[in-house]
Amino acid sequence: MDLQLKGKRAVVTGASRGIGLAIVRALAAEGVEVLGGARTIGPALSEAAAHTLEVDLTTTDGPARLVEHAVETFGGLDILVNNVGGRTVSAQGFLDLDDEGWAKGFDLNFFSAIRTIRAALPSLIESRGAIVNIGSVNGRLAAPRLVEYSAAKAALTNLTKSLSEEFGPQGVRVNTVSPGPVRTDTWDSPERAKRMGMASAEELVAAVPKWMGLTTGKIIEPEEVAAIVALLASDRLPGATGGDWLIDAGMLKSV
Repeated sequence: MDLQLKGKRAVVTGASRGIGLAIVRALAAEGVEVLGGARTIGPALSEAAAHTLEVDLTTTDGPARLVEHAVETFGGLDILVNNVGGRTVSAQGFLDLDDEGWAKGFDLNFFSAIRTIRAALPSLIESRGAIVNIGSVNGRLAAPRLVEYSAAKAALTNLTKSLSEEFGPQGVRVNTVSPGPVRTDTWDSPERAKRMGMASAEELVAAVPKWMGLTTGKIIEPEEVAAIVALLASDRLPGATGGDWLIDAGMLKSV
């Protein structure tokens, strides 16, 4: 399917590895001019993206600086993918988190997206563009040991719906893509495998489907998430806005 994305201009946050890097590659393959923002620019991102910017998106000015650089470079913006996220603290439950832990979790997983969207909206309104926020299955399936992460991702999904209502009449489509366990260095890590008593990263990855109750029996690949993002960023689904697109390999059992 031709997604008709050639010549579009995109910003992808958290672009240096994992899902973010897969999204950069998928968009670039469709002919999109991509600016990848990340705290560290590695060789893989430099090769995949036409443009990169080293930026800390948890700072108050980092997101605006990234968007301003994109608008100056491209002359505007058509697509924003808020992918940056993850865990910044280690906690087994609610009482393990102090105010600083909550602030760090929300700065990375929620406020970074708010600040980036706020900076990008004027250009996206002009181009009648698209925003895709990367959420998580944990936005629906809360886990005590991921309490701040789950809460932040749930807030991001709610924000998506609000933005779609407010800016949809101005031509901006906003959606969330919520993955389950994806084969990134969260799982594909020899160090983590060792901590969990596994002989190798491959053994750890092979164990994930059973642990997480994945109906497919397979962990999700980053390219699967990237394929949905590329479709939602295109104009092929003009009626798709305000949705939370789940890709969880059957992990979530409720309707």
